Amino acid sequence: MPVNWPTIRRFSEESGYTENAIRTKTKNGVWLEGQVWIKALDGRVLISIDGYHQWVEGPAPVSSAPSRSSKSPSPITEKAARNGRPNLSPPPLL
Repeated sequence: MPVNWPTIRRFSEESGYTENAIRTKTKNGVWLEGQVWIKALDGRVLISIDGYHQWVEGPAPVSSAPSRSSKSPSPITEKAARNGRPNLSPPPLL
């Protein structure tokens, strides 16, 4: 029968993470207390299987259109060229 809140030792055996890696993730805040792990009343750290899966899957991707870079020159440069000023940038510092 699978355990919903395994100890670090049991979770290590099941997940492939070392016990040290699990402790480091909880200590450094990579895995958030109350989401991926809790401290039981007896002081033992228990890992949430559901919380772990949510961490692995990460946040839901935000749907957005792929960005497209412009192939045309900057409108400022174009305008400057039309007015006879080839470049609006200051000269380089020497």
